[in-house]
Amino acid sequence: MTADAARSAVVRQGLSVAVATGLYGVSFGALSVTSGLSLWQTCVLSLLLFSGGSQFALIGVLGGGGTVGAAVAASSLLGVRNALYGVQLVPVMRPRGWRRVAVPQLTIDESTAVAVAQSTPELRRLGFWVTGLGVYGFWNLATLVGALAGNALGDPQRYGLDAAAAASFIALLWPRLRSREPVAIAVVGALVTTALVPVLPQGLPVVAAALVGSVVAWCWK
Repeated sequence: MTADAARSAVVRQGLSVAVATGLYGVSFGALSVTSGLSLWQTCVLSLLLFSGGSQFALIGVLGGGGTVGAAVAASSLLGVRNALYGVQLVPVMRPRGWRRVAVPQLTIDESTAVAVAQSTPELRRLGFWVTGLGVYGFWNLATLVGALAGNALGDPQRYGLDAAAAASFIALLWPRLRSREPVAIAVVGALVTTALVPVLPQGLPVVAAALVGSVVAWCWK
């Protein structure tokens, strides 16, 4: 494969991932406003936090009646993995100047996956930027569309949207359950959450499950 053909293949791969991932933003935008956040709060959350799992965790806890503290804790725990991705990507990206700000913001599951799948440092950097910027653009546009639709829909329980956050989480999780370790962590997390829901305030079971899941992952190593 020529150099130009290789770059074109990476661009196509990155854009296809960006479109597929960005569409989830519609669900997030609709769920966010129907969970109590305003249109501008929803859009700012996607612009600044920009992490699908963390964003769904935050609105899932808030929508279920949990405290702001529990929502932030659940969201933050899920976002820790992005910092680990950053450690892996720094030698490849070698960010300078404004890229020192952009690279951490765009370091997500998808941009990391596309980057590390490439065969050369140049293609890894290209894959990261195409995927990261693509997901960022599509995600934020879709968030706006979903938020506007959510405002028009009103009460989410009328349409079953109150259950969509859990469904979206499963959709994000399912493709990653390809080996014993993530399956074990997911099962333990589900069991811990189910056991603690009747006895703890809204949001705290998710935090506890994340902590237990981290311990399981550490022990697995």
